[in-house]
Amino acid sequence: MDNRLRWLAGLRYFEVAARLSSYSKAAHELCVSQAAVSQKIRQLEEGLNCKLFARQGREMVLTAKGQTLFEQVTRGFSHIVSGLNAIQAEPLEGMLAVNTTPSFASRWLMPRLWKFTMQHPGIPIRVYSTTDDPVIRYGHIDVAIRQGYDKQLGEGILSTFLYEEPVYPICSPELAASLSLQHPEQLLNCWLIHGVETRNFTWRKWFELAGVNMAEDKVQWMEVSTFDMGLSAVMAGHGVCLGTESLAGDFIERGLLVKPFDIGMTPGVRYTLHSDPTSPRAERIAAFTDWLQQEVGRHEKAR
Repeated sequence: MDNRLRWLAGLRYFEVAARLSSYSKAAHELCVSQAAVSQKIRQLEEGLNCKLFARQGREMVLTAKGQTLFEQVTRGFSHIVSGLNAIQAEPLEGMLAVNTTPSFASRWLMPRLWKFTMQHPGIPIRVYSTTDDPVIRYGHIDVAIRQGYDKQLGEGILSTFLYEEPVYPICSPELAASLSLQHPEQLLNCWLIHGVETRNFTWRKWFELAGVNMAEDKVQWMEVSTFDMGLSAVMAGHGVCLGTESLAGDFIERGLLVKPFDIGMTPGVRYTLHSDPTSPRAERIAAFTDWLQQEVGRHEKAR
């Protein structure tokens, strides 16, 4: 056996640091100190007699040799993980970790999740809500639901389309009445709310669709980190946000919000489910995927 395989432990540290471009983030994923990561990689570099990383600002960037090694190590670890999963397949029953954005979790998934639990009482769901894309193959997440078009969450990760829908301006009925909203350009006189979760669809694009010229330097903005926060501000009468019927439809039905203009921006929002087809929890993931698609179908028929 090649004597260089004694560096396998160091290669694990190297793969995480290279994937995340950060020793501190690697330390967090590996549940060790940053000093431990730095020491392991330094030992690996000394053993291989070459530099694998170079610092650029706050990031650790791969050297040419580091990039070559990373590509091969990633493939190798992928084969190892696939092999381990093949001999350690888990039963249908058991925990399933799901990651999605805060707004999708609170406005779409959580109000419906009891239905999945009724169908599969042996599959408890652990929900994580983050705006950052999760690590699936080497992390603790089994399924991720994400916005966006052409989003990739890693090599070999399976992406399953859920649904897409147009985006509309949404505001409180009180604001719409006070401004007597009749023309799209009137929204330029309101606070326009946008945030991290809506970076793929912008006010500029919507105004272009509505045939309105938007001068950004003359517009009043409010930036929020989640769509939930935008909805809270809008329901209080503080401006207008861009949103979808799947996330705001119940508020519209209850009269808490209105769509002042029926001008839907497309492409708007697309939701996709991401999972590892080689996961030992593949049967569990398939059950959750089937339920999600059935629930999406029921929602679309009811619209």
